[in-house]
Amino acid sequence: MTQSALDEKRQTKDHDELYEVRGNAAGDVSQYAVIAEVEEHTTWFVWLLVACCTISGLLFGYDTGVISGTLVTINGDLGPAQLSDGQKEFITSATTLGALLGGLAAGVMSDWTGRRPVLGIADIIFVGGALGQAVCHTVWSMIGCRFLIGIGVGLASCIAPLYIQELSPTRMRGRMVVLNVVMITFGQVVAYGIDAGFANVSGGWRWMVGLGTVPAGIQLICLAFLPESPRMLIRKGDIEAAHKVLERVYPQATTEQIDLQLQVLRAAVQQNIEIANSTTFFERFNSMITVPVNRRALIIGCGMQAFQQLCGFNTLMYYSASLFQEIGFNQPTAVGLIVSGTNFIFTLIALKYIDIVGRRRIMVFSAPGMVFGLTLASIAFHYMTLHTGGDLVNGVSYSRSWSAIVLLSMIIFVASYATGLGNVPWQQGELFGLEVRGIGTSLSTATNWSGNLLIGSTYLSLMAKITPAGAFGFYAGLCLLGWLFCLFCFPETAGLSLEEVQSIFRDGFGIRESQRMRNQKREMRMQQDVKAERGDA
Repeated sequence: MTQSALDEKRQTKDHDELYEVRGNAAGDVSQYAVIAEVEEHTTWFVWLLVACCTISGLLFGYDTGVISGTLVTINGDLGPAQLSDGQKEFITSATTLGALLGGLAAGVMSDWTGRRPVLGIADIIFVGGALGQAVCHTVWSMIGCRFLIGIGVGLASCIAPLYIQELSPTRMRGRMVVLNVVMITFGQVVAYGIDAGFANVSGGWRWMVGLGTVPAGIQLICLAFLPESPRMLIRKGDIEAAHKVLERVYPQATTEQIDLQLQVLRAAVQQNIEIANSTTFFERFNSMITVPVNRRALIIGCGMQAFQQLCGFNTLMYYSASLFQEIGFNQPTAVGLIVSGTNFIFTLIALKYIDIVGRRRIMVFSAPGMVFGLTLASIAFHYMTLHTGGDLVNGVSYSRSWSAIVLLSMIIFVASYATGLGNVPWQQGELFGLEVRGIGTSLSTATNWSGNLLIGSTYLSLMAKITPAGAFGFYAGLCLLGWLFCLFCFPETAGLSLEEVQSIFRDGFGIRESQRMRNQKREMRMQQDVKAERGDA
């Protein structure tokens, strides 16, 4: 198939029939009717599936958060009496570089092998990297093991949300993915807690990094009992296996309901199967740019992931203990635990409301809080460091009042971040059609880790060059640009099925179209409820 034929085929789908999918034998069926009958019964099995998947989030959070306490307790165990800023940046950035490469490969790998095997590979890498860190004795061996851990983080950060989305009911899809983010933040809290517990133990940092093997081993065992995504099974032609998965996901549904749900999925996936089977990988990769629907989805996916990283949040995860130590806190790791705890608590708020309030509205209202927090931090750093020429100098006593304001500003920033930006970009898988979902999520995840690499590797240098006040003011400016991006480009996808989301990008970024579709679907739900009440009467 030529590229022009691919473009034409992708765009000539009848987007006006938003809630109907043509079946192979039974004519037109209403997808909402299936949702209304089946998805009301979300069972323990679905929650168990998601819980097992979210161990990847725990590993992601733990392995990115544990390095903060590790850097301030290594001392001379890796050779040098004290690690230089450059060595700290290399150790931190090695994980991010590995995650960039792992994230770039993850989606493509999962399209070939399935979602579940990629998570298993990530677990094996987690175990190897954690054990390697625990026994290393040189800076470069530590950097190498952090790079290995990064590959596992990249694989997990891309595939875990995607796997969850493809197994989740439409009405709870956002909440299910946020559970993975909750586990990321919980992993960071656990990491900070373990950092604090081993802070005064000789060689305690080895325990900090080595304990990452435990959750990785648990998930590797759990994966043996998890099913593959039904959409991936249908794509591979294993209809019987997909039927069995749906029966386990919806045990209260009748045989007719399961058959209808399977028919809907087959019909929705059919066009994607035809495109995937009749084009090469490079043609599909090229279609991410040449096909307007794919291009708009990619801009949003990559743009939101770039916003998540360029706001500077992960500098707090990596360097918070060092930062709080410099401004005069006696227990910097414990103070860092306050920041990670705030992140965890406010992620729970997002878990409650992301499907109720919606992704777009949460972003529009939470991003200004990030701008305010970073601006307040910039002002506090400016006045705190007036007597040291604007720079933070080790050993110098700083005003406790301004130090407290810095901590307050960080809490405001983190609370706003956790409510919106920490969660919403990881809904990226719902933006792309199945035939390019792996490619799209890989590129979006790679954008995330590219931004992480840029921020993580330049933070200390930026603090030194333009002062802490300038650095945090710069991050505030980037947050303002990200908020404007959300206002003008980010549509609402809550309540729309994975197949319906693609329709909103037909004529633009879909802000108005998505709202129209949501309203129409809400009306259909009300009509369905009225019919059900009449039937009961």
